[in-house]
Amino acid sequence: MTRNRSWISLVAGLASIACIACNQASASSSREGVNPSLRGGESEPEGRRPRPNEDEIGPDEAAALGLFRQGKQIFRFDTFGDEDFWGGVLGLHKAIEGRAFGGVGDGVSPATALAVGLKVDVDALPEEVQEAIAEGKVDLNSPATTLALLKLNAVVGVTGFFNDNGSLRSMGIQCALCHSTVDNSFATGIGHRLDAWPNRDLNVGAIVSLAPNLQPVADLLSLGGTKVDVATVKQVLATWGPGKFDAEVFLDEKAVHLDAKGVNRAPTLIPPAFGMAGVNLHTWTGWGSVTHWNAFVANLEMHGKGTFFDPRLNNASQFPIATAAGFFDVRNTPDLITSKLAALHVYQLGLPAPTPPKGSFDRAKASAGQAVFNGKAKCAVCHVPPLFTEPGWNMHTPAEIAIDDFQANRAPDKRYRTPPLKGLFAHSKGGFFHDGRFATLLDVVNHYDSAGVGNGGKRLGLTDNEKANLVEYLKSL
Repeated sequence: MTRNRSWISLVAGLASIACIACNQASASSSREGVNPSLRGGESEPEGRRPRPNEDEIGPDEAAALGLFRQGKQIFRFDTFGDEDFWGGVLGLHKAIEGRAFGGVGDGVSPATALAVGLKVDVDALPEEVQEAIAEGKVDLNSPATTLALLKLNAVVGVTGFFNDNGSLRSMGIQCALCHSTVDNSFATGIGHRLDAWPNRDLNVGAIVSLAPNLQPVADLLSLGGTKVDVATVKQVLATWGPGKFDAEVFLDEKAVHLDAKGVNRAPTLIPPAFGMAGVNLHTWTGWGSVTHWNAFVANLEMHGKGTFFDPRLNNASQFPIATAAGFFDVRNTPDLITSKLAALHVYQLGLPAPTPPKGSFDRAKASAGQAVFNGKAKCAVCHVPPLFTEPGWNMHTPAEIAIDDFQANRAPDKRYRTPPLKGLFAHSKGGFFHDGRFATLLDVVNHYDSAGVGNGGKRLGLTDNEKANLVEYLKSL
C-alpha cells in the first residue's frame, strides 16, 4: 500500500478529527417488507419514501417517533455499562490497542478487525478520512488506525473509552455489534449501517478469545459442576465460527453438540432483528418477547448493569450455571438498562424486513411458488401470511419439524419457534434453521418434503418443478 505521508502523521490527523466527527445517524437500508413479486422487486428510493410531517402529527405520534429515535441511539451506541466487564474484567481493550499503546500482544489492526467480521460505519468518517482510505494513505495494518476509528465512533457496535494520553482505558459493546452490518458501499466491511441485519461475518468466538483474562469466563462455566479452564474456554470459542453465538452455554454448560460431520451445533446463527412487529416470540427457541430478550441479553450476555427477572432460570437441572450464578434475579444499582427497554423495543418493532434486490429471484416462478406455499407444501399453515409465523403461540415440538431436540431442550418451553420468513436474503449466509444445518433453501424444502412436516409425517410429494418455484417464492419475500 502506497502512502504520501507517514501513517503517524495521518493517525494524529485522524485523532484530531475525531473530536469533531459527528455520529451521523445513517438511514437504515431496510425497506418495506412487501413481496416484490407484486411490485417488480425494486426497493423504493430513499428520497421518495413518505416522511412524517412533524408539524402535522399529534402528540401520540410525536411521542412514538421520539421513542423510535431514542431507541435507534440506544441500539447503536449504548453499552449499558458493560465496559466494566469487557474492559474492566476481561481486559479486551488491552488486546485491541496492543503493547505499543500500553496493552498486550500485537494489537488489532483494521485489517484484522474486518477479517473477524467487525464493520466500519462510513457515515462516521469525515470526508478527509474517507478520501485518505480510498487513496491508500491509511495504514490498515496498524492498531493505531483502529484506535483512531474507535475515537471516531466508527466501529459498529464497539465503543472505546480513552485515557488523556490516547490509550484505551476500556471498551464496551452495543446491540449493533451482532445485529447490524453495513452495505459495503465504500469497501468490503465499510459502508452505511444496516440495523437489525444479523452480522453473519462476525466471529464472536475469535474476538472474545483475544481477551487477556478469560479466567472469569472459565469460573462462570465451572459453576455447572465441571471444572473448566481457560484452555477449554478457548477451544469452545474456536468452534463457534462466523455468524454464530451460544447464549445458552452460560446457562447450562452444554458447550458442544457435534453432528455427523463433526460440526459443533451448540452455537446458533445470529438471528435478524427486523420484521418483528406482530410476531409473538423472539429467538430460535422462543425464550420470550423482543423486550424480554433485550433485557436478557443486555444483562446476562453483554454484562450490562440492570435488572432482569426470569424465575424459569432458577432450575438447576436445566440451567445449572444460571441457577448457581443467580441469573434468575439480577439487580444492579444504578440500573442502566430498564429505562431504555421501551425505546429499544419501539425501534426494533419499527424496522421492517428489507425487500429483496431487483433480479434476485424469478418473478414468474415465485408467483407459481406462492400457490405451492399456500397449498400442497402446507407452509402457510404455520408461516401464516403476511406475518409468516403463527399469530399467537408460534412454537412447535422438535418432532413436529422432524429435527433433534438438543437446542429446544436448552430453552424453557423445549420447543422451536416458527421464524418469520420476510427478508431471507439478508440472512442466508451461514445456512438456514437455528444452527445453519441446511445450506440452501432447497435443502430446507427437501427436508420438509421428505419428512412430511405439516402433513402428519407423510411425504408431501413435491415435484422438482414445485420445489424450484417454492424456493423462488421464499426468495421473493
